Amino acid sequence: MNVKKIGKFIEARRHALGMTQRELASRLFISAKSVSKWETGRGMPDVSLLLELCEILQVTAEELLHGELDKSSKNAKY
Repeated sequence: MNVKKIGKFIEARRHALGMTQRELASRLFISAKSVSKWETGRGMPDVSLLLELCEILQVTAEELLHGELDKSSKNAKY
């Protein structure tokens, strides 16, 4: 797992969905500082947040943990 790659992926998905760090944090009931740490590679989401984070970002857990969208996928699998 590449923490920085995952962080950049979270940031890219958040931007693609038009969300701020604060909005994402609010939906997960965490601080915007936590989201910032993820996006800069200084931390990782807690496992208890993964499913909800995947739903919000409209990605699968596999895509999130690999830090990239599955290019062969035509439909969202979250």
